[in-house]
Amino acid sequence: MTMKTFSAKPAEITRKWWVVDAEDKTLGRLATIIANILRGKLNPQYTPHIDSGDFVVVINAEKVKVTGKKPQQKMYYRHSGYPGGFRSINFEKLQEKAPEQIIEKAVKGMLPHNSLGRQQLTKLKIYAGPSHPHAAQQPQVYQELEIVK
Repeated sequence: MTMKTFSAKPAEITRKWWVVDAEDKTLGRLATIIANILRGKLNPQYTPHIDSGDFVVVINAEKVKVTGKKPQQKMYYRHSGYPGGFRSINFEKLQEKAPEQIIEKAVKGMLPHNSLGRQQLTKLKIYAGPSHPHAAQQPQVYQELEIVK
């Protein structure tokens, strides 16, 4: 008797939409859950080299938390490519300016660093407030074993 390894085909994949509320959740723990949903690791037909993940809508991104002194000490860096183009901003200021970027950067670091990871990141929709424009997709509220705060 021969056993065959199952491999999902891109045409066979059906995607769900999930809503994740980031209010009072710890950034890293939240990001790992979102990354697992985007990669499709919660689905029984998970295949590492195929984008088999679901869509994720994150609301209340402005209310995500970090522990300890990270609000003042955690830094985000970027460079324009020009001389003197190095810029840095701490967590507190970035949370006021663009709270969506905090979750996006955390999740992006947990996805594969190749074209598959970039494709999976396009399924992530982040909103600072409690409302989102994806009601037509009928997203389900993601209820896990309660994200540790």
